[in-house]
Amino acid sequence: MRDLHGSTPITSVIIPAFNEETSIGLVLDNLPQERLKEIIVVNNGSTDKTACVAKKHGARVVDETLRGYGAACLKGISELDDPEIVVFIDGDFSDFPEEIESLVKPIVENRADFVLGSRMIFPESRAALLPQARYGNLLAVFLMKLFFRCQFTDLGPFRAIRYQSLKEISMTDKNFGWTVEMQIKVVKHGLRIMEIPVHYRKRIGVSKITGTISGTFKAGTKIIFTIFKYLLT
Repeated sequence: MRDLHGSTPITSVIIPAFNEETSIGLVLDNLPQERLKEIIVVNNGSTDKTACVAKKHGARVVDETLRGYGAACLKGISELDDPEIVVFIDGDFSDFPEEIESLVKPIVENRADFVLGSRMIFPESRAALLPQARYGNLLAVFLMKLFFRCQFTDLGPFRAIRYQSLKEISMTDKNFGWTVEMQIKVVKHGLRIMEIPVHYRKRIGVSKITGTISGTFKAGTKIIFTIFKYLLT
């Protein structure tokens, strides 16, 4: 497999975005765009200038009018131009986009098929998470360890997966269950999994999920439902 410094970029990036005009440019400017095959920003029904800002900062923008994190990710997947590696990252600038090379390195070196960037390893990153996100993650990873014998520490959105593996696991969730569905499916498909620590900071703006009581409840309910759904299949 070629590396990120080779003449042909191998990595595509998908960024689901809903009303992220103040942060999406920062995300894009901190990605090593010259080393990437493509960057797709999925405009998930934004009512601000997210799409315009993303285009100005070098992304290809596609629209997904069906609201939902998973729906946006699925739309991005449908637009991919046959990469070798796919990276997912949020558009709120809470992750550090420049860490993408560390994230994909185990796949480039053929040591993993799926790499999760964990926000729960560095103390300063863990502290930047909202309390409801921290405790929700702890519950979810405990249940996955109990039922699926996997050792994840986080459900973080910053993740990389071999494109062929992504096609094999056939993602379907259209909203809050997306991240946990992917992690359960890579385990059930016997993929080589690695987790690396990533840095994390408080996001720009209010989280659409854990920033509200209703969003936290809906996300938590869906995540637990998804875990039990795949336990029974």
